[in-house]
Amino acid sequence: MRSVTYSMGVSLDGYIVGPDGGFDWTTPDDDVFRFWIDEIRDVGVHLLGRRLYETMQYWETAAQDPSLDDSEREWAALWNPLPKVVFSTTLSAVQGNARLASGGMAEEIERLRAEPGEGAIAIGGATLAAEAAALDLIDEYRTVVHPVLVGGGIPFFPRHERRVDLELAETRTFSSKVVYPRYRVVR
Repeated sequence: MRSVTYSMGVSLDGYIVGPDGGFDWTTPDDDVFRFWIDEIRDVGVHLLGRRLYETMQYWETAAQDPSLDDSEREWAALWNPLPKVVFSTTLSAVQGNARLASGGMAEEIERLRAEPGEGAIAIGGATLAAEAAALDLIDEYRTVVHPVLVGGGIPFFPRHERRVDLELAETRTFSSKVVYPRYRVVR
């Protein structure tokens, strides 16, 4: 069965964006960007909320930019054909290899798990991940922890009044002192 993963860059104090909405502190160096490229290779479908979908729209035409380096071109070549499901109550259409979710979170994940295919079902966006976490649908939490305290903003981890036991599956430290811990949910 395909696993459901939630992976994003996060500050040491647990936020994916700061109180001002900025996330410039997550700009990856070459090692971290190479990690994200390798990570996306293992994704079969990506679930996105509206805000993250709109942020990632940049990549739909980025390959046309002559200033892109080889790694950025490689990312675009992997990201663009990747199937995406966008959860939004305000968008009426999406572009590229994306579709709007036709059901709720649980129904979409159940359908995707039942479909033939390889690769993880990746979730991007804290609001969307909070909904999946509340439904106990996340199998792995993957954080790319940046050495910065932003003091508030949108938290990576959902704020629920329930305990979730985790098991460390992998850890890695990059030359920039960014740390990647990957945890599996203990069931």
